Amino acid sequence: MEAFWNFFYSWGLILLIGTVVFSLIASISTRVTFNKYSKVPTSRGVTGHEAAQYILRINRLSSESDYESSSVQIERVAGKLTDHYSPKEKILRLSEAVYDSTSIAAVGVAAHECGHAIQDAHSFLPNKIREILVPLANIGSRFGPYMAIFGLVFTAYIGQAGETIATIGIILFAFAVLFYLVTLPVEFDASRRAIRILSETNVLTEDELKGAKKVLRAASMTYVAAAASALITLLRLIAMRRK
Repeated sequence: MEAFWNFFYSWGLILLIGTVVFSLIASISTRVTFNKYSKVPTSRGVTGHEAAQYILRINRLSSESDYESSSVQIERVAGKLTDHYSPKEKILRLSEAVYDSTSIAAVGVAAHECGHAIQDAHSFLPNKIREILVPLANIGSRFGPYMAIFGLVFTAYIGQAGETIATIGIILFAFAVLFYLVTLPVEFDASRRAIRILSETNVLTEDELKGAKKVLRAASMTYVAAAASALITLLRLIAMRRK
């Protein structure tokens, strides 16, 4: 076990640099793939907004259905790749590049966000865990690393108090790391639901589905990169604390 921590103490910084490079590649890949398939129209001419409406309706989540208590509203939001679902507000927000677009990318992204709404309606466990972690994760990601580094640096001057501050910072950041890790199955499942629904309802053809899969797969890699970076940062902080 000691060899494990020695490894992260010695090589953690290099691994972090690697995750930064991976994150940049994933981000660029997402934008390039989205831009590519945002120029390819679907054969049915369905917009992202229409696709979302249809998917929500067949899952009894649309405000147009008879299930008003669980209805999800759809709103337009400014920006690009700013699409998201708000479980508290029951609002699915689609970016300008998705809302009115009839492209493969737009329909794929809209379906993915609908996947999150369906997860919420079905009380998907990883999604519920992530919601619970949000407050602690926000605090942990904002203050945890700084507290840990401050404590480690000033331990030589303030002794045990520095070690305590470092430990608290590491614990706080651990909640942020857990949030990043739990996000992975949530995002993968939303994409899986999206592709399955688009296939079963014939909203996209088989060839179009391949493009949608590429868009969602590229986007998922940004979450993998974020989780890897956070985990390696946590392990390096722990290794430094043990020294």
